[in-house]
Amino acid sequence: MQLILAEPFKRLWAGRDAFAEVERLQGEVYRELEGRRTLRTEVDGRGYFVKIHRGIGWREIAKNLLTAKVPVLGAGQEWRAIERLRQAGVATMTAVAYGERGANPAAQHSFIITEELAPTISLEDYSRDWREVPPAPALKRALLRRVAEMVGAMHRAGVNHRDCYICHFLLHTDRLPTPGDFRLSVIDLHRAQTRTRTPRRWRDKDLAALYFSALDIGLTRRDKLRFLRAYFQRPLRQVLRDEARLLDWMERKAERLRARYARKYAPGAGA
Repeated sequence: MQLILAEPFKRLWAGRDAFAEVERLQGEVYRELEGRRTLRTEVDGRGYFVKIHRGIGWREIAKNLLTAKVPVLGAGQEWRAIERLRQAGVATMTAVAYGERGANPAAQHSFIITEELAPTISLEDYSRDWREVPPAPALKRALLRRVAEMVGAMHRAGVNHRDCYICHFLLHTDRLPTPGDFRLSVIDLHRAQTRTRTPRRWRDKDLAALYFSALDIGLTRRDKLRFLRAYFQRPLRQVLRDEARLLDWMERKAERLRARYARKYAPGAGA
């Protein structure tokens, strides 16, 4: 069993069963699945996000493996990813509680509690109207560069996100963002993988997902080139030469993701 508690949960749950206490937390439920529950709660006037994993069963594990998916077995993946990103200097969530018990991976009980990042807006929402109402060019370039630097640092630290979309980058709005003064944090790391080195396959999947999620916000070719230079931290001419196959694959992968999204979620899809 593993259990790490910081304030205020260290004080509130002193001498109690933390695994029973976390199940008693009340608040706005964001996701309720058979093996996982996500909710927002408040303690002492502060907001926290709680993710509880109760095990997904051997059948679900087998189904994931048979379809070449990596199953999420518990909160440990997010805990490890947060710690690694903190060490790498990538702004992310602050975990204040983590617990894991049970040796059976199909029935493991675990949880993670993170401080709420507020006030914030996701980059997906912030950029939603950029085609019709373009942002200040300097701010757009600064945001693009910061995302590229964050994703690059994440991958160099051995972490791949597996849900690397612009909706999972939060812009802090406690002050008006300017090109030289803004904060971004990456969130939703429950599927993230942490290794000594990020395999190229998983790096490329993250990049394709990120590109897909930004297809419709009005990025120019120059914007894309700026991203590549900041992500790879190499001269652009060298990147275009060495990564030509990756860039071609990303274009095709992003279009496939867009087509799949349209089939599943566009108005009238599946009718």
